[in-house]
Amino acid sequence: SRALTSLAAESDTIEFLVGTQSLKSDNQVHLLQFDEDNNSLNKKVFRHREGEIWQLTTSPGDRQIFASTYSKIVDNKTQFYATVWKLPEAEDDSANEPEIQGEDEHSTQAKTLEPLCQLEDRGFGSVVSVLWEPQSDGSRVISLTETHILLWDLNVSDTEAKLANSVALEAKGHPKFTAGRWNPHHNNTQIATANDTMIRGWDVRSMKEAYKIENAHNQLVRDLDFNPNKQYYLASCGDDCKVKFWDIRNPSAAVLSLSDHSHWVWSVRYNQFHDQLVLTSSSDSRVILTNTSSISSEPCGQLDDEKDSIDGEREVNSDDEDELDDLNDRNKEPLKEGVLATYEEHEDSVYAGEWSTADPWLFASLSYDGRMVINRVPRAVKYKILL
Repeated sequence: SRALTSLAAESDTIEFLVGTQSLKSDNQVHLLQFDEDNNSLNKKVFRHREGEIWQLTTSPGDRQIFASTYSKIVDNKTQFYATVWKLPEAEDDSANEPEIQGEDEHSTQAKTLEPLCQLEDRGFGSVVSVLWEPQSDGSRVISLTETHILLWDLNVSDTEAKLANSVALEAKGHPKFTAGRWNPHHNNTQIATANDTMIRGWDVRSMKEAYKIENAHNQLVRDLDFNPNKQYYLASCGDDCKVKFWDIRNPSAAVLSLSDHSHWVWSVRYNQFHDQLVLTSSSDSRVILTNTSSISSEPCGQLDDEKDSIDGEREVNSDDEDELDDLNDRNKEPLKEGVLATYEEHEDSVYAGEWSTADPWLFASLSYDGRMVINRVPRAVKYKILL
């Protein structure tokens, strides 16, 4: 398995989508819900018979709508496609049972996904990824093919996607897009893409190049993510085992470079609430949580409104006064920059790591052997940020 995403439109329940990769059988999308009270993971399984799933992304406007990028063999060639789907309405909780080790993956409880529309025009080549416009109703979507950026107007009620605009990647040789990310700032008018060792910015309105970072990494760039709280800041990772942070206004040099992984870095994700926390995953089988407070929107690691909420908890929970006072004493020192925690529960390449949209202190990681692990930010780190 390679595909993992949180539900962008879900703010109350901790939920993730996972897609499978199997050559020998039908593939599936798993909706996983974490029950904090019982510390259990509940699962609903949906059939995805189209092919091996390489990427999943969810609509920011509707928790039931998502897109999958998948491969299948056509005329003895592997081709990549993208489809927008709708999760079936929940009829009952009979399929929502705790996950059991060794459970039959092809359970008769698995439901079939409802296809809404395809995001592809075969004249533009194989699809690499799908990007939803952030903080929107989910009606604008970009599909990134190997050589083109395609902007779609998605009308879910009519189950139709109309191609609104497109642009081709023009460069020497035969460059191919490998990743993309929609910029949540500037009224959602920009995206960033990666091809080979280069990062490019594009203006969605004109479909013209806005900036470029040449030789951003020494080898292939695998993933990108924008700082959600600080404009102009972009993170990248790649096959040179590095994670780099850029100010796109001055792309000549990275503002910070990390070399904590020992193999290809497949994903980099900013915490959506506390952007000093950055999550990375790698084919060295590790997930690393890093503090980058020096280039974050909260360099001192303190959020006044959340500090007030913690103080309020102290008044209510008098039994915890001693513990909180002790934490206050220990947290007078600022959070140190660099690696905060290394997670080594995986035994295979970790292709994805994602923060929960419902709980800012919880994240999931997924390795190729199909193991998904849920972890929390260490409590000491959490209180250093909040107190």
